[in-house]
Amino acid sequence: MLLRRTASGAALLMLLGVVHPALADEGEDEQMGPSEPETAPAAAAGDGDGAEPVKRASTRKRRGKSRKGGKFAGRVVPEEQLRTEPLPRPSGNLHIVSAAHASDQAKVNIYNADGSYNLEAMHDLNGVLRCRRTDDEKPIDVQLLTWLSLIYDHFGGKPLKIVSGYRNQRKQTSNHFKGRATDIQIEGISAKQLRAFAETLDRGGMGIGIYPRSGFVHIDVRSPPSYRWIDNSPANSNAAEKRPPRGWKRKKLES
Repeated sequence: MLLRRTASGAALLMLLGVVHPALADEGEDEQMGPSEPETAPAAAAGDGDGAEPVKRASTRKRRGKSRKGGKFAGRVVPEEQLRTEPLPRPSGNLHIVSAAHASDQAKVNIYNADGSYNLEAMHDLNGVLRCRRTDDEKPIDVQLLTWLSLIYDHFGGKPLKIVSGYRNQRKQTSNHFKGRATDIQIEGISAKQLRAFAETLDRGGMGIGIYPRSGFVHIDVRSPPSYRWIDNSPANSNAAEKRPPRGWKRKKLES
């Protein structure tokens, strides 16, 4: 009898050992931060420029958790909500101004007369879109510049204020670090108006985030699916991620 009870107890423990982990997994999805789709890595974490979502990401909105005093909500954009028509060719005109230093600006046309890209114009734009903490530059994605030119055309040639462009930062999964993202404002145009027009340009592979407390819109180039978010976090709530990489030292000016 004792042997039979011992065997029964061992069988029960084995059963619990199999079942318990499965029960624990049921709650894992809800423990993921509001900046993440249902599978990691996040599509738009913190400054809205995180790693691209993986294939299984859900279209369900993620809400509720506080991010250092703010709220974040994001969603993957279903394909049926994307633009199906080809984008019109922009004029190529673009006037960008640093939000931090108004004298730092570029007013160019990204195209040559033959339709090829104007490398000198690209160089000027890269300079204004450079990392403000380290002064480093990186070539900015031409798809992003095309979208910016379309935005510039749509809003009547109002300069685009660049809150942030390329960032030489610790968080290297950021699209800012990859030269594929920018945060912009347009004087006299609300962030909601700017976001609404930017969304009409999305044929897939576009990230758009609005930051009501800071008053800017983030736009990035990414692998599909497209992603949308609203981030009510205070300004610079994720400043640690934006710091220069560890070991970085400012270059000495050459005489």
